[in-house]
Amino acid sequence: SAMAYKRNPMRCERACSLARHLMVIYQNTLMTSSIQWLERTLDDSANRRVTIPEAFLTADILLTTLQNISEGLVVYPSVIKRRINQELPFMATENIIMAMVKSGGDRQECHERIRVLSHLAGAVVKEQGGDNDLIERVRADVYFQPIWNQLEALLDPTTFIGRAPEQVDGFVRDWVEPALDPYKAELEHVKTAELSV
Repeated sequence: SAMAYKRNPMRCERACSLARHLMVIYQNTLMTSSIQWLERTLDDSANRRVTIPEAFLTADILLTTLQNISEGLVVYPSVIKRRINQELPFMATENIIMAMVKSGGDRQECHERIRVLSHLAGAVVKEQGGDNDLIERVRADVYFQPIWNQLEALLDPTTFIGRAPEQVDGFVRDWVEPALDPYKAELEHVKTAELSV
């Protein structure tokens, strides 16, 4: 690529391509079955000899590729934090409205004020490429003074994820671990997936 700054996503592209191919192989079996009259004909034998091994080989390399990608995964917390900070104020507008109503504010007036401020902040982000300044605008508007001391809590990202942590833990505990348990001995000797590009 002429764009030297880019990380080449070729393994992800390969996984996407293989996944599409695997989905299409399945359609081949449906087509064959749709015209089989179960009369002990052999019209499916050539198709089966190609399709079944190809499906297993495709699934194998797809999983190996995904393992390789996952093992090399790099997470950039500062990028995540920046993106959350850009979007979270917009997501928090409903919570801001509810907090204002609890503090005695009129819902319609509060909604209109936060809508106007959101559109102004959105213009800064989208048209000027600036940072999301919605919360600064809320802090500068005396109408919202009753909840200024609550803004920090209203912007806590962990309040926007619902039960996701418990659901993931439950899924791993109830489904993933029992499925892997019979293979515990083999999993202790799993090697890192290596790909020859």
